[in-house]
Amino acid sequence: MEQLKEGPIQPMRLGPDSRFTFRCHKDVKCFTQCCRGINIILTPYDIIRLKKRLGLTSEEFLALYTEPQMLEKTDIPVVTLKLLDEEGAAGAKRACPFVRPDGCLVYDDRPTSCRYYPLGVASLAYKEDPDGEDFFFMVREAHCLGFGEDRSWTVMEWRQDQGVDTHDQINTQWTDLIVRKRSFPPNMHWNDKVKQMFFMASYDIDRFRKFVFESSFLQRYPVDAAALANLRSDDVALLEFGLNWLKGLLFKEDKQD
Repeated sequence: MEQLKEGPIQPMRLGPDSRFTFRCHKDVKCFTQCCRGINIILTPYDIIRLKKRLGLTSEEFLALYTEPQMLEKTDIPVVTLKLLDEEGAAGAKRACPFVRPDGCLVYDDRPTSCRYYPLGVASLAYKEDPDGEDFFFMVREAHCLGFGEDRSWTVMEWRQDQGVDTHDQINTQWTDLIVRKRSFPPNMHWNDKVKQMFFMASYDIDRFRKFVFESSFLQRYPVDAAALANLRSDDVALLEFGLNWLKGLLFKEDKQD
């Protein structure tokens, strides 16, 4: 998803085999500067990974570490990582709550945008469009010295090294819903109830589980016993189920899929 930062950005469209030079490590003078003054939109899988890492419910994580926003040029509710003022750093940029001088406290479970950096990814159309495709671009910031390092990658090699493939695969349906919504005319808006359902199924996975099992949901949307047992304990399976349900709810023409 989008990662917006201050400083000059020189967009350059890249493909999977495009090559670039970059390496980030503790001896680079700008180490952790990319964790400040940022706007990171969190994906559904980011929430699942981070709330599990911190031993929190999704509701607790959302309250403590995120801020609600509307995605630019849409009325889609999303969440961004809540930045903090650093102690003893008057005038400094606000920072990620998980960054420390020696690196990231949640590195193994860091958000998708952090894994992609210094790359970004954009979708031109939803996946069922045969002409749709993703493309990548380079984010070059004035402060970043990682481009002066000697490690060369293709875009595909970087994605594999950073573990982005798993994140993208799990988030695919969510990304497709957003891209589909962006294709709507500007005057076509979701009502508040739809926005709440989108937010709950996308981000508040523990509350969505209660909605599925403690309301009349299963009377209206029957689920076979084997799948039902999986949804009780597997957050990723529940997320995929919820996004597929949203697809049928929001784009009724797809219910036959």
